[in-house]
Amino acid sequence: MFANDQTDPLIRPALAVELVDRIRALIMEGELRPGDKVPEKALTVRFGVSRTPVREALKVLAAEGYVRLVPNRGAVVAEVTLAEIEEVFPVIAALEGAAGELAARHATDKEIAAIRRLNDKMHAAFESGDRPAYFDLNQEIHSAILAAARNPTLRQQHQMVAHRVRRARYQANLTPERWTEAVLEHDSIVEALEARSAERLGRLMKTHLEHKLNSLRRAITADETFSGGNCRSQGSAQ
Repeated sequence: MFANDQTDPLIRPALAVELVDRIRALIMEGELRPGDKVPEKALTVRFGVSRTPVREALKVLAAEGYVRLVPNRGAVVAEVTLAEIEEVFPVIAALEGAAGELAARHATDKEIAAIRRLNDKMHAAFESGDRPAYFDLNQEIHSAILAAARNPTLRQQHQMVAHRVRRARYQANLTPERWTEAVLEHDSIVEALEARSAERLGRLMKTHLEHKLNSLRRAITADETFSGGNCRSQGSAQ
């Protein structure tokens, strides 16, 4: 069922949160593919838990849009359609653009320095080809900019929609060329933040998300398979 049969037991105190994270990672990395039935029994063996916490984790992942709970079948890995991506990405781009403008005005010097350090670490992950670490640092940077915007309403609205395309954002750097472009875009974002150039930072944040959408749209339209094929055109074969 999985690439290797070794058990990977979880630490009990963090069971609920970590189990969700582990199963989500299997989906994002393509080990569990769209349309696959989630193998509850295999997961209990792999993580050394009973079926109850696995099922609870799947309920959380269903709420996040990673799986569908199908009567008499259990959980099935959900697909992200092109229609959903095109609906949500412009909203996130607008929100992050606004966050960039506000962060340039309100971020403390300490916050800006911390974001620069995260960007440096992200560069290292890029150079080593460590996609999971790169993605986590990428998300930390975006979250830090949102926090520095000092606007709880904006941040709340962002959280409401961001989880719907988390997988798509992970998949967005489909080629080495696009990945390199994304890193350079982040460099420009950090430089604009350090310069406290509100208008430029807002524009860069928005454009960065638009480039992700364009990259995904090209791949899906061309019917390309990438990282387990987690995104498909709406109406494609199940």
